[in-house]
Amino acid sequence: MACFVSVGTSSWRVSGRDGSARSRRHSAHRPPPRGQVTTARFVSRSECCMTRASEKKHADMARAWHDLTRQLPAFEQTVGGALHRRPPTTLQVNIGLTCNMACTHCHVASSPARTETMSPEVAERVVQLLRRTPSIHTLDITGGAPELHAVFRWLVRAVRATVPHVHRIIDRCNLTVLLLPGEEDLGEFLATHRVDVVASLPCYSLENVDRQRGQRAFDGSVIALQRLNALGYGRPGADALRLDLVYNPGGAYLAPPQAELERQYRRELNEHFGIAFHRLLCLNNMPIQRFADDLWRAGELERYMQLLVSAYNASTADQVMCLDEVHVAYDGSLYDCDFHYALGIPTRAQSSEDGAGRRRPLRTVFDLGNSFAELTGGRIATALHCYGCTAGHGSSCGGALEANGDE
Repeated sequence: MACFVSVGTSSWRVSGRDGSARSRRHSAHRPPPRGQVTTARFVSRSECCMTRASEKKHADMARAWHDLTRQLPAFEQTVGGALHRRPPTTLQVNIGLTCNMACTHCHVASSPARTETMSPEVAERVVQLLRRTPSIHTLDITGGAPELHAVFRWLVRAVRATVPHVHRIIDRCNLTVLLLPGEEDLGEFLATHRVDVVASLPCYSLENVDRQRGQRAFDGSVIALQRLNALGYGRPGADALRLDLVYNPGGAYLAPPQAELERQYRRELNEHFGIAFHRLLCLNNMPIQRFADDLWRAGELERYMQLLVSAYNASTADQVMCLDEVHVAYDGSLYDCDFHYALGIPTRAQSSEDGAGRRRPLRTVFDLGNSFAELTGGRIATALHCYGCTAGHGSSCGGALEANGDE
């Protein structure tokens, strides 16, 4: 069930961090002090107090996945062999799992209860490695609600000030965060530093959005989009600030053709709310975490997995995002993509041979010597959920992969 925390006199306003606006006034070259971040490991109440019923549920679901891995073809078999990373062009950084929302489709299970966040040491190491990786031109910051984490503004400032080859910084925004007490200047901060906003809006109707994201999420999203438009986001012109929206299906089906749905979004949002945006990005729901739990409870997990496999689109296989991307988690660990992070599947990359002919695993940013380029050529881990990226028109953090899905 989606959760939307609401306090105060305005129904769309949600609780934020005390002193959040003041706590982020830091130098572009030094992360915020350690005292302003929390690195405690999150353990849900269900994990602490596992009942026999929940133990049985987890065991039954594990058996279901085991059966599926035996029934369905391995992803590498379908694509014709192992995938290997190309020189990275995008660095995606998950700076923490705290979020003011708890959406049903969230694959990293973020919520207001999560406290994991990136430490200053990890943030500084990320920027250090980024400076030495000229092939990377895009920094994609995600979470949780990334804006609620103390290193967010420091990271944006540091990259803008010291990493000139990074031309694009993306903030993956849930929109309602812009309405939090203490975040009144967030929109202006993003605009000043020319941060592109990629905003989750799973539908243009109130009923569908609130079903996925929680009560009154749609109203808050509309207000936030109007504020972003007023700051210059989503407007036509070469100098406009980029605003893209993200669509996720509301059930166990594939995302429709991107271009067709984008026209519907543009018409409905403009006619009813005067909202403008640049592109709609259509993403398939990954059969992991909360969405997988929902599928299993509804008895639809096997059917959805068979749908993903049967809808495999070979033309998308050489465009999947893991080929050109490196994902860094809040604790500095390295993954092939955000979905692998959610499942705890680490990168398989290894270092070059040392003098004795030995290699060592590259599991964190501190295992790398000089740059993220050291991950180039490494074999990419795959699993059944990878079919979610190649089904239908294809799916990535940048939207549909198939050409006719965008045109």
